[in-house]
Amino acid sequence: MRFSATWKTAAALLLSAMVVMSCSDGSSQTGGADPGVADAETPLKLLAFSETEPAWTTMGSAFAATPEGAEVAVDTAYGSSAEQSRAVETGTTADVVNVSVEPDITRLVEAGKVNENWDAGVTKGIPFGSVVSLVVRPGNPKSIGDWGDLLRPDVEVITASPLSSGSSWWNLLAPYAWASGGGQDPEAGLDYVRELVADHVRLHPGSDREASEAFRRGSGDVLLTSEVEALNLGFEQVRPPQTMKIESPVAVVSTGRHLEQAVDFVNFLFTAEAQKLWAEANFRPVDPGVLADYTDEFPAPQTLWTVDELGGWEVVEPQLFDEGTGAITKIYRQAIR
Repeated sequence: MRFSATWKTAAALLLSAMVVMSCSDGSSQTGGADPGVADAETPLKLLAFSETEPAWTTMGSAFAATPEGAEVAVDTAYGSSAEQSRAVETGTTADVVNVSVEPDITRLVEAGKVNENWDAGVTKGIPFGSVVSLVVRPGNPKSIGDWGDLLRPDVEVITASPLSSGSSWWNLLAPYAWASGGGQDPEAGLDYVRELVADHVRLHPGSDREASEAFRRGSGDVLLTSEVEALNLGFEQVRPPQTMKIESPVAVVSTGRHLEQAVDFVNFLFTAEAQKLWAEANFRPVDPGVLADYTDEFPAPQTLWTVDELGGWEVVEPQLFDEGTGAITKIYRQAIR
């Protein structure tokens, strides 16, 4: 995917007309500013969700080595997807944002912070991917192989709470899709999630990283998380035959200080060079040609469900995860009372 020349021209014109205003970043964010950011002609501000840190650490340096990235340094701050989205919505300075779920970009489109055509192109603004995986104890002592095994009486499951973590939505969409036949029987999907949460999920960590840490400390028999998290943390994992494709968007912030450079940077993420860097950071490339070189690292599941097959985020979010009406939100709230 590439932004059009028209979009870039408009961005450059808007950049020249902008009055740059200084805004403070949210205190909840943690940053990994490149040592050269302060000295760079163009310090590009990226807000990203925490799980992506290993990839962004190398991506900024690789972009700086390109003609478009000369004199550009990427200053990255990490936090939860929702925190990053709300920070930009309320005025935190940013040039590029990377969130775990599309609704966190939709919020910014509605706030006038991201262009409504941010997802134009073949990959719809998604430069990398992953899948939902089952992390098990060394040697897989509970013989976990598929989603049905999680409902056995002797199995305790760890997953982040969807009440606080957008990343955790993927963890629950995977078994929901499996049990519902890709959304064909929503009640069957909700029945599975209800039994899983009520009878097998005893802890409710606030983020995927907290869930991983709880598992590392000895809680639970199975951790629901992304393939990339399992690989980066060195966990043993079982990739179920049917799972969910994780799609985490990246978008240019149209009110940012460096629009032209931000567009160049986002375009770079889809190049063959950058796609290989995503793979080396354990994310699945979206370029089929690059992905073909990493089939051993990223085996194809029997069935890989997508949000679009469940009706798209415009259906999935209100029906399952809305703060007031979402069915899975209600299941979790009932479980933690």
